[in-house]
Amino acid sequence: MKLQDVLLKAMAKKITWWAAAEIIGVTDRTMRRWRERLETDGYSGLVDRRKGRPSNRQVPVAKLEQVLGLYRDTYFDLNMRHFHEKLREEHGITLSYTFVQKALQGAGLVPRGRKRRKHRRRRERRPMPGMLLHIDGSKHQWFGDERWYDLIVILDDATSEIYYAQLVEEESTRTVMEGLQSVIESKGLFCALYSDRGSHFFVTPKAGEKVDKHRLTQVGRALKELGVQMIPAYSPQARGRSERNFGTWQGRLPQELRLAGITTLAEANEFLRERYIAVFNQKFTVAAKEKGTAFRRTSRSDLDWIFTIQTERVVAKDNTVAIADRNWQLEKSRFRSSLAGCTVTIHEHLDGNVSIRYGPHVVGRYTATGETRPAGANHIPESRGKGGPVETVENHKPVSHRPHRPLEIPQPRRDSHFPTAPAMISFSQIKTRKPPSASRRGPSDLTIGRPNKRSASQS
Repeated sequence: MKLQDVLLKAMAKKITWWAAAEIIGVTDRTMRRWRERLETDGYSGLVDRRKGRPSNRQVPVAKLEQVLGLYRDTYFDLNMRHFHEKLREEHGITLSYTFVQKALQGAGLVPRGRKRRKHRRRRERRPMPGMLLHIDGSKHQWFGDERWYDLIVILDDATSEIYYAQLVEEESTRTVMEGLQSVIESKGLFCALYSDRGSHFFVTPKAGEKVDKHRLTQVGRALKELGVQMIPAYSPQARGRSERNFGTWQGRLPQELRLAGITTLAEANEFLRERYIAVFNQKFTVAAKEKGTAFRRTSRSDLDWIFTIQTERVVAKDNTVAIADRNWQLEKSRFRSSLAGCTVTIHEHLDGNVSIRYGPHVVGRYTATGETRPAGANHIPESRGKGGPVETVENHKPVSHRPHRPLEIPQPRRDSHFPTAPAMISFSQIKTRKPPSASRRGPSDLTIGRPNKRSASQS
């Protein structure tokens, strides 16, 4: 509460003056003085009366000039601590060390010291492969000319083994997804990914501050769906292992490309995949501390659906979906005549094709140019299991709703005093019943209830 609001409540007798003093945080004596000044001078009487008055602890100007003159003329080559001792021992000046330091720095006689750097400790490697992977991109003139390209590298923290290396025009969401999908398909799922705070990895509301882990990017959404943890790095020193690795790449790869006579991007990536990554790992990979691996083979067969650029849109009344200047016409589906007003998800695949899904149903397939793409043999494989999309045009076998034959479970025979046959029967049924033959006639045909033990023995 504001001071004025508290005093007004006390004046209106909504609270006591003692309660007002407790709220403001002053003593009862101070509150009594404020009340007297408020009644005589109004709110202007509450202004701090120390304003405009010099402090009783203020250093005299003459003494300050003496300190500055002594350092300038006599002790100009002494350090700060040595000069402060001389003031006390030789001249009897008992000013504090901090005041003398700030006075000399303010006068320009002593340079201001650099801020102490943060003490950093070397982070130990993870004990097993697959526990932590680094991903980063380095922009460099890899061909030794004026062309700049980004080299995306994914390496293991435990062994420094390179799992993926690719030269691209620019590091982006698509190029990062291609690398992550390639590693997961070849090695399996890993535990955590360590990266910088690029816009394709994290959303940083304010530059230099912490990332917002509740607002996921496309890469963050894909890795969360797979159960992979993302760890942001807040300084280049924190990514020292990957930064030193890129120093090795920049000092070796351009020369290797020149010696191999490679000048195009496609040839360079083929050279990396077929030859150089294996040679690089053979020279710079270290052994892990523990045996085993933390990689786990994924059972997901829909990685091509997870690593896509997903955008939600509402279908227009003419059954079209649009993103910027691109439009897609949805055809009629077997389960619904029109999807107008429904929210669908547009999947932009890494190969440029586009698929549109409504829940688990794929309602549209299109090429990169916007033409309808039939679901043939070359279409993206889809999961038929839990969570997988279902084609809307395929023939589904209808489920039979005919009544099933009831299970015939024989009841155990047990003695009872109650008859098992109906207790009452009409005479018309007795007259119309066909009498059995003499050879098959028994006591059970002549009695309605169950025969007793005596009659059973006679039969």
